[in-house]
Amino acid sequence: MAKIGFLGAGRMGSGMAARMLAAGHEVVVFNRSPEKAAELISAGAVLAASPREAADGADVIISMVADDEASRTVWLGADGALAADLTPGAFAVECSTISRPWVLELAKQAGAQGLRYLDSPVTGLPEVAAAGELTLFVGADAADLEAARPLLEPLCTNIIRFGEVGAGTAYKLLQNLHGSIQIAATAEVLRVAELAGLELATVVDTLARISPTVARVGRIMLDGVHDRDIAFTAELRLKDTRIGVELSDSVDGPAALGHAAYDIFSRLVEAGYGDLNETKVLDLLRERG
Repeated sequence: MAKIGFLGAGRMGSGMAARMLAAGHEVVVFNRSPEKAAELISAGAVLAASPREAADGADVIISMVADDEASRTVWLGADGALAADLTPGAFAVECSTISRPWVLELAKQAGAQGLRYLDSPVTGLPEVAAAGELTLFVGADAADLEAARPLLEPLCTNIIRFGEVGAGTAYKLLQNLHGSIQIAATAEVLRVAELAGLELATVVDTLARISPTVARVGRIMLDGVHDRDIAFTAELRLKDTRIGVELSDSVDGPAALGHAAYDIFSRLVEAGYGDLNETKVLDLLRERG
């Protein structure tokens, strides 16, 4: 049994931490809003008052938070995880979708503290996390990953190593940028189909054959319910699109479609829909063309 320090108990993080509990590990969890960890605590996790407390003596420290700012706070804040009484050789596993420059900086800081750092963003919705069926996109030293693999297995059905630290995040940003483009394109197609007088249910059912992303978002757009059972907010979609475009620009890559998607999701958030489902983008196009 390992001691797991878990930073973040949102919908994704809670499911992941619950998997570690079910595997028999000791889980100490920190969340900025402690009430969100209540179900984990009732299942046997220990609530920490700070990231530092969660990381004290842990064999693995796992972070699943919203963005660079939140990640920086839980790792490097005054009571951050890297200020803890760290176990030499423990694993620092950052599962959040964050920028590549910050991943590289954090890896250096963690390494300087004697930790083995794994860049490990995930793919899968909250229900997939709760079922332990995520895919981990890893950038790490190959030997470090092999050593950590048994500890990560309760979280996932697949672990894919893309290279050294930073490579996992680079792939995740590109995958999410591709998703942003698909979502924006789906909204545009549905709006044009609507204006052309097509039956939207038939259009969505046909488009759903293209990809799982199109199937998922198309049906939500058709239902028109964007304020409950939210898997991914417009604000998070904008963040992922932004850092994906930044990655493309940093390597002088083509990003015309990425920039177009970024513009659309920027407009969605600016219109006041940041807390709603990313699928609200169809309504934006109905309102503004």
